[in-house]
Amino acid sequence: MPPPGWAPGGSSNRLPLTRVSVLGCEQPAESWQRGRGVLGAQGRLCCSVQVCFDGFRVSVFLEEQGVKQGLLEPLVLTAAASLCRRYKAAPRSRGNSLGCATSQAAGKQARSGARNILGDSMVVYRFSVATDMKYFNQPSCFGYPLSIFFIIINEFCERFSYYGMRAVLILYFKYFLQWDDNLSTAIYHTFVALCYLTPILGALIADSWLGKFKTIFTLSIVYTIGQAVMSVSSINDLTDHNWDGSPDNVSVHVALSMTGLILIALGTGGIKPCVSAFGGDQFEDDQEKQRTRFFSIFYLSINAGSLLSTIITPILRAQECGIHSKQRCYPLAFGVPAALMAVALVVFIIGSRMYKKVQPQGNIMTQVSKCIGFAIKNRFRHRSKEFPKREHWLDWASEKYDKRLIAQTKMVLKVLFLYIPLPMFWALFDQQGSRWTLQATTMDGNFGAIQIQPDQMQTVNPILIILMVPVVDALVYPLIKKCKINFTPLRKITVGMFLASLAFVAAALVQVQIDKTLPVFPAAGQSQIKVINLGTDNATVWFEPQIQSVNVTSMESTAYMTFETSQLLSLKVTSGNKITSQLIKLSEGNRYTLGVKNNATDIVAELLFDNVTSKPEEGNNLIRFINNLPDTINITMGDTSFGTLASLSASNYNLFPGGREDKITAIINSMPCSVTSKALGFGSAYTIVINKCSGAILDVTYSEDIPPNTVHMAWQIPQYFILTCAEVVFSVTGLEFSYSQAPSNMKAVLQAGWLLTVAVGNIIVLIVAGASKLSEQWAEYVLFAALLLAVCIIFAIMAYFYTYIDPNEIEAQLDEEEKQVKKDQDVYEKQAEADSQM
Repeated sequence: MPPPGWAPGGSSNRLPLTRVSVLGCEQPAESWQRGRGVLGAQGRLCCSVQVCFDGFRVSVFLEEQGVKQGLLEPLVLTAAASLCRRYKAAPRSRGNSLGCATSQAAGKQARSGARNILGDSMVVYRFSVATDMKYFNQPSCFGYPLSIFFIIINEFCERFSYYGMRAVLILYFKYFLQWDDNLSTAIYHTFVALCYLTPILGALIADSWLGKFKTIFTLSIVYTIGQAVMSVSSINDLTDHNWDGSPDNVSVHVALSMTGLILIALGTGGIKPCVSAFGGDQFEDDQEKQRTRFFSIFYLSINAGSLLSTIITPILRAQECGIHSKQRCYPLAFGVPAALMAVALVVFIIGSRMYKKVQPQGNIMTQVSKCIGFAIKNRFRHRSKEFPKREHWLDWASEKYDKRLIAQTKMVLKVLFLYIPLPMFWALFDQQGSRWTLQATTMDGNFGAIQIQPDQMQTVNPILIILMVPVVDALVYPLIKKCKINFTPLRKITVGMFLASLAFVAAALVQVQIDKTLPVFPAAGQSQIKVINLGTDNATVWFEPQIQSVNVTSMESTAYMTFETSQLLSLKVTSGNKITSQLIKLSEGNRYTLGVKNNATDIVAELLFDNVTSKPEEGNNLIRFINNLPDTINITMGDTSFGTLASLSASNYNLFPGGREDKITAIINSMPCSVTSKALGFGSAYTIVINKCSGAILDVTYSEDIPPNTVHMAWQIPQYFILTCAEVVFSVTGLEFSYSQAPSNMKAVLQAGWLLTVAVGNIIVLIVAGASKLSEQWAEYVLFAALLLAVCIIFAIMAYFYTYIDPNEIEAQLDEEEKQVKKDQDVYEKQAEADSQM
């Protein structure tokens, strides 16, 4: 019955109670006689109670003497209702406290109500009501707790920081640290694997020790420090003491980079399992709809952060910065993500007073691990044939663990067994940021008005994800269902693996086309020579002794010709009615340019050392000049000075960003003469010949030493499209299947298992890339495609024999069995009591 003085349906005295929580245990409001306090020291009855009614939560602490059993809750409810009425009339400003007077008035009314119930024998020892608004009026916005907006902003900034740094990481390894493709790929995937291993550590720390808030706060500091160290490690001037544009002590940069990456992996992985769960903790039990929408907005913030960062940070990297020499601006590309991580930390701290902070309750993964360990140990102890076999090997844990935990662990292990082939999918999927980005560096990124950087091609994936997820859910799956095809979750995962294999076949085909455009450089024992005719007459060059000859028209050049270095001893040049010969001595493995010019008196033949043995990377161009004027000139292109060139001499090559048109200026006898260069494409090398100056306009000709990239980056879009289709049917379906096949309290275990498959997949890349001795990149793509196809077949066989279960039905059966056991125990105890009385 309700407490005296509270008439049901009354206007002023009605108690609009929703539920009563005593010592953390939910109880219906009707259960007046079930509430019990905890007997404290010296016979005092102590109770901490939370009462929720009319949307307000009131925390009450009561410590009393002489209370009759069953009358504690009516006393608390009387006081809480009084406080609620007074609170509704109070101003609702942040931090408002109702003060001592209100608490005393509530206490006075509580004593009055208690006197009606208990009489004068009731003595209240101490009574206090928590009046801080944060307990019963959590700030809200549009029906959502205000705290979740800080969490969403924090997640957006953190994902921007992580994906922005990761987008340029492989190019930083290759071009700044000067690592080769294989080492860059290995370190990249080691870092990604570490990022997906540390979430298990973060979950254990949050659930068993610090709690989610402190874990996020602490590891975010570690994360921010790691990003800052990464930015510092990319400052070229840190060790470039001779100002030549290259770090003098690369080991310092490597040490700083590895330290920063380890801190980042610990930070991003540690907070990964905590942030979303911490956001879910901010909602009440009756806010299920708002909680669902929160997770949708949360996922959107992740994709928005990753999409924007993979667009912006490559643009920042492509800029030129530096104190003494201008280089690719990796400090800015890493510094902006570091700043965003600092912002994420500050935003998270600002909202700290609004958060609902749940205390750590222990980690279910620990219990599952102990249960499995005990079962294995117990089975090993009883391996003798004299012990009867049990239905399942986990049943050997029944001596220590209850039947429910064992049954739930069996369900989880059944799903985890299906996870075994899945890492191979991630081995291919995560190569978007490594091998596919390196592939893009050898392609043409000119999209008209927009110049796409190689590391920006990764944005194709998140863009397609945003477009394809609703299309697949709303169109593709319903069409398949109408065709009466039983497209089960495991079949979807199988299709996803097959599509990923197909994406790598597409990547291999693109690579074959790229390889056709790559220049052939001299091998060991070989040399290459090209001829430029700088004169007004045609010329013929004989390579002696009687190897071959070539005709070159005026102001034209030949392609590079390959010779065995030991066989080429001399050359002879004829032009007009003049002829000249000279002995030559070449070094193997190098390229040379022979400049030929027919003067009024003789033929000039200059053999120039090219010093270029590889194609320019990152889409850059190599440019050099030959002075074909009789006077000495000073050459400048853009902001780069080539110095003074004597007649018929050549400058060194200088590096220029691809796709640009720069102004070429020559100072001839103190008179400037200029012209705007043509667009030189990406990844090329040119020799620009200065011929003459007329009317301040410079006349130049271009000789192509290395052809530009001709395979367009748009040819990567099909492989990205196929891989994104694979991700949609694989990743989304895999999580959905896992959650549907596991008990409600084991979701965290499956989440940890899923993240572990990503980590193992990246480790597979290390093993395969390191073990395979394939010299051709297209062959490696085919190898990965074949491996995934084989694993796909194995998974299809495993899926065929899998039997779907309903964890809710199994848990319901366990509940019924537990109730029956308890009922039988009660009957036994009553019977034993009756026998004792007799």
